[in-house]
Amino acid sequence: MTVERGLAPFWLDPDDPDTGFPDVEQALKEPDGLLAIGGDLSVPRLLAAYGHGIFPWYGPGQPILWWSPDPRLVLRPEDLRISRSLARTLRKAAFRVTLDTDFAAVVAGCAAPRTRESGTWITGEMQAAYEELHRQGYAHSVECWQQGRLVGGLYGVSIGRVFFGESMFTLVSDASKVALAHLARQLDRWEFPLIDCQVYTRHLEGLGATSLPRPAFTRILEQACALPPPPAPWAFEADLFER
Repeated sequence: MTVERGLAPFWLDPDDPDTGFPDVEQALKEPDGLLAIGGDLSVPRLLAAYGHGIFPWYGPGQPILWWSPDPRLVLRPEDLRISRSLARTLRKAAFRVTLDTDFAAVVAGCAAPRTRESGTWITGEMQAAYEELHRQGYAHSVECWQQGRLVGGLYGVSIGRVFFGESMFTLVSDASKVALAHLARQLDRWEFPLIDCQVYTRHLEGLGATSLPRPAFTRILEQACALPPPPAPWAFEADLFER
């Protein structure tokens, strides 16, 4: 990691839970969006981070690194791009798709090393933190099943009417795309303005994600995170792809 000469990220004291984050406009340009180091992964700290457009992302053996990149990749639920092949998969109902049925298994699936990759950024510490967010109603998962086997899914954090996507995985072609399609349709019904995708990937751009300047992104957060959340427990409506 190369840090801008003469600049250093803000240090969060892990023993002082009241230490707040600096303004996101203080994030470094190189590496893009690095804002702070340290702190902890407690529920109050994570909620404060996400509500201000900040997320943790670090590897094994590193301190906790907090990021707010500019621009920010987002997917407006109504803009999800469904290809012809994905539309065929959805029509065939090739998967049973559920919400919040096995959050821990989805996180574990996302944490498993990808092909040609070793290790994962979703450490045991991260898994435990998001499982606690899930127990408190702030983190949610989408599962895709075939013959009783979990074959794909995604998870993320929701505050008010914003969903902050964290990771997805697939063991069968199109499983993670089907999970995202169901989530996007349901969030559109619930009038969520966007799904935060964090950083650019060609894959997400192909699904309809676009980039927002950080100031525009944080303005949306200020309004949408203050809205009342959807009723619990979360569940998919039966006619998501019939209208």
